[in-house]
Amino acid sequence: NGGCGYVKKPDFLLETGGSDNEVFDPKAKLPVKTTLKVTVYMGEGWYYDFKHTHFDQYSPPDFYTRVGIAGVPSDTVMKKTKANKDNWLPTWNETFEFPLSVPELALLRIEVHEYDMSEKDDFGGQTCI
Repeated sequence: NGGCGYVKKPDFLLETGGSDNEVFDPKAKLPVKTTLKVTVYMGEGWYYDFKHTHFDQYSPPDFYTRVGIAGVPSDTVMKKTKANKDNWLPTWNETFEFPLSVPELALLRIEVHEYDMSEKDDFGGQTCI
């Protein structure tokens, strides 16, 4: 695709299901094709983009990461690291496994939040791969 950002549909979405014209059902229970293993090592850069009091008035932020899959319902899940207390350069070194039945439609979603005891947790950033 020349790096344009367009991702072609997987072949199974383009094909007809044979003689009975079966259509792909994303809600169907399918066998696991592969397992994605993800390790969250560290985060960096928030102290460049945010004021030192942006997340907490009197202490450095308590970051945690939510990692998950956006895809067909059977693959969709979110998991969470432990909060890394009072640290602008958090390191987690936590590994997660995601069994995928339709890896062709799965996106890895990564979110960073700042833990708050008394209020709703603050959003730090996110990306999808």
